Amino acid sequence: MPEYTQQDIAFMRMAIAEARNCTSVESAYNVGAVITDGTQVLSTGYSRQFPGNTHAEQCALMALADKNISTANTTMYTTMEPCSTRLSGNVPCVKRVLNAKIARVFVGVAEPPNFVHCTGIEELRNHGVQVIVISELEDECKALNCHLAK
Repeated sequence: MPEYTQQDIAFMRMAIAEARNCTSVESAYNVGAVITDGTQVLSTGYSRQFPGNTHAEQCALMALADKNISTANTTMYTTMEPCSTRLSGNVPCVKRVLNAKIARVFVGVAEPPNFVHCTGIEELRNHGVQVIVISELEDECKALNCHLAK
């Protein structure tokens, strides 16, 4: 039995819809993210939504910064494993998730090794964050990045 519910699938489908807002580029993934309190959407984000090579998880957290809403014990849905390394030198999304004290992260697909070796899922779990892969949506999440297929 999967560790996720139909509501989790619905939130991940929202993250997939966010990822479709990305302008595809050859040097980056199209990723969407949603942050919830378990029942309501608190914020959404997608890759390159804001200037500065921003990632989806980063954008969703930035969207909450002005609302004075605590992210402690919230849940994030992201179409791809949060990054553990950024070639740009920006703060990796894993660190942002940990700093935000997000309790659970649902992932659509592991980050492929196209750019860096990602250990995001492992790092989050090592820091006590519950990480759940929604495997039944893996193909939809992979399709968001068909522009990078080799």
